[in-house]
Amino acid sequence: MPDFAYTARSLAGELLTGTLTAGSAREAMSQLSAKDLFPIKVEAAKGGVASGADGSIRVPTAKVTPVYSQLSALLRSGVPLLRSLAVVKEQSSHKALKAVMEDVYAQVEEGASLAEAMARHPRAFGELAVSMVRAGGEGGFLEDSLDRVAAFTEQQAELRGKVAGALAYPVILCVIGVLVVTGLIVFAVPMVSEIFARLKERGELPWVTEALLALSAFLGSYGLFVLAALVGVGYGVSKWMATPRGRDVMDRVRIKAPLMGPISRSLSVARLCRVLGTLLKGGVPIVRALDIAADSAGNRVLSGVVRGAAESIKSGESLAAPLGASGDFPRDVCEMIAVAEQSNSLETVLEQVADSLERSTWRKIELAVRLIEPLMLVMLASAVLVVVIALLMPIINAGGAL
Repeated sequence: MPDFAYTARSLAGELLTGTLTAGSAREAMSQLSAKDLFPIKVEAAKGGVASGADGSIRVPTAKVTPVYSQLSALLRSGVPLLRSLAVVKEQSSHKALKAVMEDVYAQVEEGASLAEAMARHPRAFGELAVSMVRAGGEGGFLEDSLDRVAAFTEQQAELRGKVAGALAYPVILCVIGVLVVTGLIVFAVPMVSEIFARLKERGELPWVTEALLALSAFLGSYGLFVLAALVGVGYGVSKWMATPRGRDVMDRVRIKAPLMGPISRSLSVARLCRVLGTLLKGGVPIVRALDIAADSAGNRVLSGVVRGAAESIKSGESLAAPLGASGDFPRDVCEMIAVAEQSNSLETVLEQVADSLERSTWRKIELAVRLIEPLMLVMLASAVLVVVIALLMPIINAGGAL
C-alpha cells in the first residue's frame, strides 16, 4: 500500500504533519478521523500519485454557497446522495466548481463520506462546512447541516457587501480629492510660477504662495522619487505585516484604534459568535468548534483568546471566564455567554449575540459614513481653496498697491 503525506489539525488546535500507509486517500482520511484529527490535506508521499484532485483548486465562496442549498433540497426530496451530487455536478457552470464536484462525486461513489470528500478541497469548502457536514452525516441530520452552512455563508456575504458598499463612496472621494489637489500643485501652479518670479525677487510674495511654489517645484523635480519612496515604504510595510509579529501588532491596532477599533472588534466578535453558534447547533463538539471559530475570526488577537478558552474548557472551566479575563471581548457579550452556559442554551445565545452585534455595528458604520462624507468634502474644498487663495493673493496685493 502507498504512503500518504498529511496535514491535519488536532482537537487542541495543533497543526500536525506526517505520513501514514493506506490503500487510498479516502482510507488515509478515515484513519486520521479515527485518531480525532481533522484532515486538511492528504496526498501521495514521495512523488506518488494520490487518487482524485489534490485540493489546490480554489472556488469562490459565492459559487459554492448554492451547492449547499441544492444538495439539501434534493436530499429532502428523497433523492439519494450520490444522485444529488450528480445533479449538482451537471448543473455547475463554473469550471473550477465543476472539477471539484466531479472529484467529490467520485470519492463518494468509492465509499467516502461527503465530509471526507469535501475535506480534500480546503480551498473550496472551509473547515466550518466540512465539520458541520461531518457532524450532520454522523448524526443523521445532513440536510439541516447543509441548510445551516448555506444560511451562514449567505449572511456573511451580505454583511461583507453592506460594509464594502458603505465604504466605497468615501474611499472614491478620498482618491479623487488627492488626485485633484496633486494635479493642481504639479500641473497648474508651474504655469503661473514665472508670473510671480518678479514679486518674489522684490520680497512681495506672500508666504503661502512661496510655500506652494516651493512644494510644486519639489514635486516637479522629485515627484517620481517621492512616488518610488512611497511604493517602497508601502511594500516594506506590507511585507512586515505578513510576518507573525506584524500581523499581531496590526490586529491589535485594528481592535484598539479610536473610532474604527470598536467597529472592527464588533465585526470580528460577531463572526466568531456566528461561526461558533452555527457549529454547536450543527452538533460539532465545542473544543473542535472553538478551534474552527478561532480560525474564522480574521484577527490573531481574538483567535489567540479563543484558543486559550478551548484549553480552559478542556480543564473543566467555563467559556465566558477566559474571554472576559482577556479584556478583548465586550463585557456584555461575556455576561450573555456566562448566562447561556448556565442555562444550557449557548448555541442559541451565540447566534442572538451575533445578530445584535451585526445590527449595532451596521448602525455605527452608517453613522460613521454619514460623518466622514461631509468631512472629506470639507477637507477637499479646503485644500483646493488654499491653492486658489495662494495663487490669487499676489494678484490682489498687486492690485491694491496700484
